[in-house]
Amino acid sequence: MKTLLVVDDEVGVTEALQDLLSDEGFTVLTARNGKDGLKRIGEKRPDLILLDYMMPVMDGRELLLALQADATHQDIPVILMSAMPRSSIPADCKPAAFLRKPFDIDHLLAEVGRLLTPG
Repeated sequence: MKTLLVVDDEVGVTEALQDLLSDEGFTVLTARNGKDGLKRIGEKRPDLILLDYMMPVMDGRELLLALQADATHQDIPVILMSAMPRSSIPADCKPAAFLRKPFDIDHLLAEVGRLLTPG
């Protein structure tokens, strides 16, 4: 069973993704900001991270850059989520996939499946 980490400060988004992804057979961990996300990653390495861009304490860009700088975590695929268009995200922020909020559930599941499929 694959483990996904949802990092988002919006409780409604986190709960909806947790319910949806659990129903799809994933183990789902959650965190409210990037700092909490790093702590969760240290406790149990996820197979994929769904990461909100704008959050307090430590935002999605800061967490993504921290993961990319860490050899033990840089291979974890990250889906960055934001209400902002991709063109507004700094160029140094290079997620495996980008979803614009609000996103289509089928598109989300397709991206998760694509990133978790080996090869």
